[in-house]
Amino acid sequence: MSALQFHWFLPTNGGDGRQVVDGGHGVDAGSSARPASVSYLGQVARAAEDNGFAAALTPTGAWCEDAWVATAMLSQVSARLKFLVAFRPGAVAPYLAAQMAGTFQHLSGGRLLLNVVTGGESHEQRMYGDFEDKDARYERCGEFLHIVRRLWAGETVDFSGKHLRVEGARLAQLPDPVPEVYFGGSSPAAGAVAAEHADVYLTWGEPPEAVAAKIAWIKELAAARGRERPIRFGLRVHVINRDTSAEAWAEADRLLAGIDESAITRVQEGLRRSESEGQRRMLALNGGTKHGLEIHPNLWAGIGLVRGGAGTALVGAHAEVADLIEQYHRVGIEEFVLSAYPHLEGTYWFGEGVLPELARRGLWEHPAPPRARPAAIPFAG
Repeated sequence: MSALQFHWFLPTNGGDGRQVVDGGHGVDAGSSARPASVSYLGQVARAAEDNGFAAALTPTGAWCEDAWVATAMLSQVSARLKFLVAFRPGAVAPYLAAQMAGTFQHLSGGRLLLNVVTGGESHEQRMYGDFEDKDARYERCGEFLHIVRRLWAGETVDFSGKHLRVEGARLAQLPDPVPEVYFGGSSPAAGAVAAEHADVYLTWGEPPEAVAAKIAWIKELAAARGRERPIRFGLRVHVINRDTSAEAWAEADRLLAGIDESAITRVQEGLRRSESEGQRRMLALNGGTKHGLEIHPNLWAGIGLVRGGAGTALVGAHAEVADLIEQYHRVGIEEFVLSAYPHLEGTYWFGEGVLPELARRGLWEHPAPPRARPAAIPFAG
């Protein structure tokens, strides 16, 4: 089996803490003990870097700090970590986005990846001045990516589509390397765009058999379009791993105990109004109740009770979590975008517990060359 890649998450969506911080899909971020400051997010970024994560996802939305600005600042307090910047095509023109990517690559040393988000909620899109419906947003996204990829290839672009138009567009500085495009979505409109344009298709943490069905769906759509460029698949999910299974599940129980029933009712009502098919699938997994949340061995749906977006977590001893990661890998997942509560400590739990286990199995290696260690006893023979 091929080597896996692991990415972390930067909690700019309301901050971080020892309880589940909600937010996403129009849900208020709630309160947190650790605000999304450069100081704290810099700690998370450096910890992710040291523990062997390749990149860090930064979310987008009205409840977040702006992902482009935040990651540009954090690139200066880290050395190797790449930034998976989530952004919405409806909020920025294609030429400007292509230009911003070139600038980011040039000034960061090639550390940009892009997570294209079409926007799941019309009421939030209207805050950004976007009044298209969901299907139109995906149509526009396809046009957007068509233009941007041609610009990145160094072409002079004249394009007149249903939603977007450019004339004589040509970049003065090309991004080097061209940032890979990550893309998610569970609706038919999303699948069509992903099959044509995505380098990596991201899906949320459903049970492995459901993830396998999604992968087969995207592969079939890509083949029908005659796509030759391979597409990779990634999983966006939380993680709770400890030295023993009992400790891990005790931590899940602690997080669950910190979720107020009134908060579940309030957040679930909001999330049920979501236009996102992926969000609908997350809600179906947790059922809006604190009971029956282990939906597959070592896969727990408690996070999604009060958090929009990714709502499941890998839970267990280090080896158990590694086993579940192997299950996902066998159905086609090559990349994992992970998070925890709190995110700083979570990098160490996973980096010191699960990643060494996966390395022993030949499934992962640290992206940075190992440093030579001094002798334990100076001057020893």
